[in-house]
Amino acid sequence: MALIPLQYRIDGPRHAPVVLLVPPFGTTMSVWEPQMPELTRDLQVLRVNHRGHGSSPAPAGPCTVADLALDLLGLLEDRGFPRVSAVGAGLGSALLVWIAANSPRSLDRLALLAPAPRTPVMHRWDRIASRVREVGLESVAADVMRPWFTPDMAEDRPEVVARFTEDFGRLDPGGFASVCDAVAKLDQRHLASAVRVPTLVVSAAHDPLLPPGHGRRLADGLADARFEVVPGAAHLLGVERADRVNELLTEHIVR
Repeated sequence: MALIPLQYRIDGPRHAPVVLLVPPFGTTMSVWEPQMPELTRDLQVLRVNHRGHGSSPAPAGPCTVADLALDLLGLLEDRGFPRVSAVGAGLGSALLVWIAANSPRSLDRLALLAPAPRTPVMHRWDRIASRVREVGLESVAADVMRPWFTPDMAEDRPEVVARFTEDFGRLDPGGFASVCDAVAKLDQRHLASAVRVPTLVVSAAHDPLLPPGHGRRLADGLADARFEVVPGAAHLLGVERADRVNELLTEHIVR
């Protein structure tokens, strides 16, 4: 399958080292806003939108995790960034695991937020994809977004939750369904041992989608990993507990 020219944005000092930020599926590059003030002090920050997210095109037909990862590698090549550090979130972090295993020279250091070595069978992303194709995004919005924030977050910062709901509603339905199909088949347990870059794995204590056990299993399979659990957050921990996540990222990526 042909590479897709992803929508991207670069911020930060022009000649500084580059960090690539890969959002969770269903969100756009704006999910990283809470990290930008910290990371752009010392790094060039490259943010992307997946296929069908933001202004990134959504080609018809199925795609795989490898296709989505190759989109990222194509962008790095186009921009002349042969080696970067990278931060991935949610199942979007699987693209970075694929790159670390298949193109190890492309990555310097890695941080994975709320990741998993494989998609839990009970998630049934294939059913979500079917529903989106049949009756639209609106029909799955509540199910997809429910695990993103704790009830406290919805109560204390409703405007943040509302913004993510709006962004989700603007996704390309076909593009999102294709990504759901790719995620449904995700199993990287065999890839983990090939990842050699220093990796920080961070799970959220109250993540109902991918609880900390998933992150720990992934970290256990990596050659050089540190595992942390962040309290007081659900799946989008970089938004809900930006203070702690920024500390961890600064320590690991900026060092």
